[in-house]
Amino acid sequence: MNGFEPRIITFLCNWCSYGAADLAGVSRFQYPANIRIIRIPCSGRVSVKMVLYAIRCGADGVWISGCHPGECHYIEANYYARRKFVLLRELLEHTGLGPGRVHFSWISSAEGSKFADVARQVIADIRALGPAEKLNRFKTFAGQRAGSN
Repeated sequence: MNGFEPRIITFLCNWCSYGAADLAGVSRFQYPANIRIIRIPCSGRVSVKMVLYAIRCGADGVWISGCHPGECHYIEANYYARRKFVLLRELLEHTGLGPGRVHFSWISSAEGSKFADVARQVIADIRALGPAEKLNRFKTFAGQRAGSN
């Protein structure tokens, strides 16, 4: 694991967390470039299938971030996200993938420094777990012909 740099897929709420990422960039807050941001309308739209697909496709971890509770632009969708997240962590623990590969946070658009801090923490936590290569045993091999060994 010497020199291991994790690949993190990050689902950010358009209204809050994505704004915080933008503010962090404009304010020049430093955080590692290991995250790949996917802008979504709301954290409540992230499905378990999306998280599992990201891990299956080679992500070492997934970070989901949305509006603070009670401040969702879609009334209470972030509460649904929180419920899904709790169930997802239990599923990951039950299947042996480990709940530590998925992180969830509440970050408003005015919290650029918090975004950078949480990004550094998520990357450090995933780095400590090591690569997720052993988790990708079900990954399909692009370029392989059907029937070839």
